[in-house]
Parts: sequence; structure tokens; C-alpha cells
Amino acid sequence: MLLLAVDTATPAVTVALHDGDSVVAETTRVDARRHGELLLPLIDETLREAGLKLDAVTGLVVGVGPGPYTGLRVGLATAETFAFALDVPVHGLCTLDALAYRAGTEGGLEGPFAVATDARRKEVYWARYDDARTRTTEPAVDRPAEIAESLAGLPVVGAGALLYPEAFPDAHGPEHVSAAALASLAAEKLAAGGEGFLPPLPLYLRRPDAQVPKNYKVVTPK
Repeated sequence: MLLLAVDTATPAVTVALHDGDSVVAETTRVDARRHGELLLPLIDETLREAGLKLDAVTGLVVGVGPGPYTGLRVGLATAETFAFALDVPVHGLCTLDALAYRAGTEGGLEGPFAVATDARRKEVYWARYDDARTRTTEPAVDRPAEIAESLAGLPVVGAGALLYPEAFPDAHGPEHVSAAALASLAAEKLAAGGEGFLPPLPLYLRRPDAQVPKNYKVVTPK
């Protein structure tokens, strides 16, 4: 097994390779405006670090969000294209789940807790967890003040929590998701029979920022 994992649902553009037992290589850059520019070079860099070629990959893992429209679709489109070209499966995972998994396995955080990422517009994408592998609510998008009371007393992991300490006083790192955590979670699921994956479709939770202007003037001929 060699899994290539990518996630572009947050400002972190992150890539990892996993051989079924452990992470072989990982590369991450944090830049909210350059997902499209960074992802392919990071995939090349990660493969070179591992001393492997793309044709060694036996499966793709991709974070499906929730996340902003433009960044999220970069990772999904790339994963699906590679999966088609290599004729290998592509497995979707909720980005919040990968961040929860990282907080539990790397950070030692025990449940219950919540995960919150930056959704812009002064909102967060969030979900609650019993532990690093068990999500208890569907992903949602809300203003921090609207969910502060329901999450009171819980540690809250991620950039969304760190941005709004007044709403989430027990904010914790890690700040961003890592493809290493995404790949490790996927490897666990595959070893257990392959249940719990999502289709590689974007989890937006709201309409894109770009909108067609209202009452715009038609300039094309009738």
C-alpha cells in the first residue's frame, strides 16, 4: 500500500505518503491564497523526499472540507485526476476529522472536545468529538458567539478556536490539519475494512463568496 494524501480545505496546503504502517514523507505550506500554485510542487517534493515515483501510489486520500470554495476544490480536483490517471481509488475524509485525529494522536488530547477551523466572514467550521476518532455532530458553520455556550467547558482545537479566544477560552493546537494525520486515519480505516469514507465531493456548507451581481446591465445583443 502507498497512500497519497492531500488537503487544501484550510490555509495549510499539505501532502503526505503513507505505506500502510507509517508516514513515509510529509510536506506542508501555509498560504491561504496559493493552493493552486503550491499543491503539485508539494506532491513532487514529497515523492522525491520518499524516493518514490507517482506510479507507486495505490490510493488517494483527500480532505473534503468543510472549507472555502476555491481552496477546497484544488485538492479534490487534483486527487480525482490522479486517481483517474493511475486507476486507483480515492477516499474522502472530513478535514475536521483529520484535525481531531491529529489533536488526539499527536497532541494527546482526550475527549470530549470540539474542532473549529476558520470559515472567514467571522465564522468557523466546527464539530464535536467524543475522542480523536469519534465525531458526534455533523460539520456546521456558525459565528463563534452563537456556539460558545454549547461548547463551554470543552477544549476547542484549530485555527478557528485560536482566532476567537473570547468565545473559546480553552483553545488548543494544532492550528492546521496535516496530511500525515489524514493519511494515518485513512490507513486505520482501510485496515479495519474500509468503512467510514466519504465520496470525494466538496463539503462547502454555504454558498461561494463570489456572487452574480444583481440588476447588472446586459450588454450582449438580443
